[in-house]
Amino acid sequence: MAGAFDGTLIPPPRRPSCTWLIDPLHALELSFQVVATLMSVLEYTGPSPFYKELAQVAIPISADFIQVSSTATAIRVAYVIGDLEHKASRLVTKTFTLSRPEVAEVGFEPILTSTAPQHASDIQAFAVSPSRKHQATLREIENANGKKRFVEIWADPQLVASLDVTQVHGQFYTDDVFKSLAFSPSETALVYTAEANSDTPKDLQDNPYPSCRFKSDFGESYSNKRHPTLFILRWGSPVDAPAIMRVPKWNVSLTALALPKALSDTVALGQAVFVTEERIFATGYETGKDGRFLGIKWCSNRPASIWDLNIPVAMAVAENPPGVSVVCTAAKIEAPGRSFRSPRVFFDPDKKAKQLFWLSHPVGDAASYCLHVRDLVGVTEDRVLIDSVSDPEEDQFPGLYTNFNLLANPFIYNVTPSVVLQTYWKSSATVISVQVETGDINHERMWFGGSPSEGWTVLATDGVSQMVCSKSSLTSPPKLVLLTLNRGGEWVRRILDRSILSPKMEEALGDLTLSVVPIPDRYPVDSIVLQSKKALSATGPRPYCVTIPHGGPYGVSTTSFAARVTALALEGYTISLPNYTGSVGFGNKSIEKLTGHVGTLDVSDCMATVEELVRLGISERGRQLVHGSSHGGFIAGHLIGQYPEVFKAAVMQNAVTSLGEFVASSDEPDSVFLEMGLPYSPGTCMTPEIYQVFYEASPIAHVDKVRTPVLLLVGEDDRRVPPSQGKNYFHALKGRGRRVDMLTFPGEGHAIQGVEAVRIGYEAGRDWFRMHARE
Repeated sequence: MAGAFDGTLIPPPRRPSCTWLIDPLHALELSFQVVATLMSVLEYTGPSPFYKELAQVAIPISADFIQVSSTATAIRVAYVIGDLEHKASRLVTKTFTLSRPEVAEVGFEPILTSTAPQHASDIQAFAVSPSRKHQATLREIENANGKKRFVEIWADPQLVASLDVTQVHGQFYTDDVFKSLAFSPSETALVYTAEANSDTPKDLQDNPYPSCRFKSDFGESYSNKRHPTLFILRWGSPVDAPAIMRVPKWNVSLTALALPKALSDTVALGQAVFVTEERIFATGYETGKDGRFLGIKWCSNRPASIWDLNIPVAMAVAENPPGVSVVCTAAKIEAPGRSFRSPRVFFDPDKKAKQLFWLSHPVGDAASYCLHVRDLVGVTEDRVLIDSVSDPEEDQFPGLYTNFNLLANPFIYNVTPSVVLQTYWKSSATVISVQVETGDINHERMWFGGSPSEGWTVLATDGVSQMVCSKSSLTSPPKLVLLTLNRGGEWVRRILDRSILSPKMEEALGDLTLSVVPIPDRYPVDSIVLQSKKALSATGPRPYCVTIPHGGPYGVSTTSFAARVTALALEGYTISLPNYTGSVGFGNKSIEKLTGHVGTLDVSDCMATVEELVRLGISERGRQLVHGSSHGGFIAGHLIGQYPEVFKAAVMQNAVTSLGEFVASSDEPDSVFLEMGLPYSPGTCMTPEIYQVFYEASPIAHVDKVRTPVLLLVGEDDRRVPPSQGKNYFHALKGRGRRVDMLTFPGEGHAIQGVEAVRIGYEAGRDWFRMHARE
């Protein structure tokens, strides 16, 4: 076909001798392909004021108690802000101080003050010592000569010790998987994690093979990163020295910790914490027998153990250059079939290590977590404080589904010693505490007056009676809350900070209502619904409903604030966030039911939410849209293939479309075998029989039936769902004359999280729906 892309069709040259080959039905199909092609190109309709404002809300991500005394509490909070103008994420910090006189009347309300936000883009990580007399900073500064890295120890405004580590090692590891940043009990040493330097030509002695030899990495987000290594910085006088002064350089040392040679290539260390000056607990991630580190981002079921490391005492500064390796003696804490991580040590008031806590998860499984404790004084057996839960009653604790790590200091003990944890409880993010001695679990949200529609994130505790949390919902951006546990066991709340919104945005958010809709005969399946109050009471057609299944599949949608979801609702859509069978936060039985039924049960659950919202009058037939990322995109592909007449338009971001090809090139090939209920072990290979199972469970098996216009969003550097998944699906649809378009994002991985890429992706989805969802 020849023609200009302006809506005017120019017929091809006539070929009289061939016209008899084209029957009327074929001509109709060709006509459909022409129209579909014209309707498949995405057109930009301009920026979204709703998204622009919500995407630039400051999100609190961490906190530290930098002062706790009878007269003042000072809390440093780090926020991340999406700067759309400069197309970058900004890290800023604010310090909040609650002060009171030395002698105050009973009931005196502390005076709250705060500093102006301070840009902290050069700070990679920050930690406060147990005494709160020292702070540690991992700093990276970029100038005309490149990047320089420093490790700094501060005492109030005084720089106590500093070391330029640019030539000693590569980037700091500051992610949840490997990050270490902890002081020793004496506060004269600091452990952190960074990339080991690669071998130099001099080290290789003209041998080219080591530099070319394949070394397995950790997949998504870890491409081109070198082996993580623990480093210990030691300096000067103890914490109770009479004066704080700068430590001379000759009294500052840096040592790299290494495992014995037999382990160094198969175990990668991170998450280290001190027990004594010469003893450390760390998490060690292990390769399989095939020499492969499976992708670990968002995966808590990888082979890992807790390692008890003893460091040689002799580390003479004058004799060793910075970064010299010292081999530790190592003992492993492990259990068959369990993945251990996130060690945390509880110290008594005399700075003696009393107990070790850690998280565990079944290797290669998707069940809930367990919390373990080991007494470090005396000889007692390890205990499980929080065990997994199979089939909880409706309002009972569903099991622990926590973040990848415990808090750096997760303890509260002014009433009874307890560990504070973040978890998912059905469709809400919430906070719980578990008593160390009894294992009794308290649902803290109920204690401090939270609403089921709110999501709570715990950011820090002071180790005694206070914690800082962020609370939010899909209709309310985050508020920063200080919670204080009084002697009566009651939480006292104080709002420290809240998002500042325009009056127009406040009014728009006030029109939204949030609910959780249970799906009949599919307990515990539910859907979080966000909709306009005005639309509910209005006559005429219901707004188009966007079904957004979460990824995973063992993930969860919650009521917590999400700028893109709320902004889309403000564009006039009803939003449905189904938690299908297999979603975490509902007990292990629900997770186990999905195994072997991926592509059927999760899809039928999502379709059931569509039908239930229609039955309730929340939405209506013929006004349905779908948007999914990762496994959510997998479900979206199934929905438009299995139910081709239901959805007016679909957006699929980094979607899994063909499980057979996925296995060959993803950083987590084991996940598909797990989801399909098939055995997997190191060295497992694809067979025709297995491929057939994967093919039949894939959206590509239904591609011939797709009639829904599809927009694909693809991160070019995605290691989890290879870009070929989206691209091949695009060509399959295009070759069948379907309405399809695709945007690709160089440099973006699986999450597509760059500020500019996220904005473009959001506006592209909005415009695709506008094109195809019309009256």
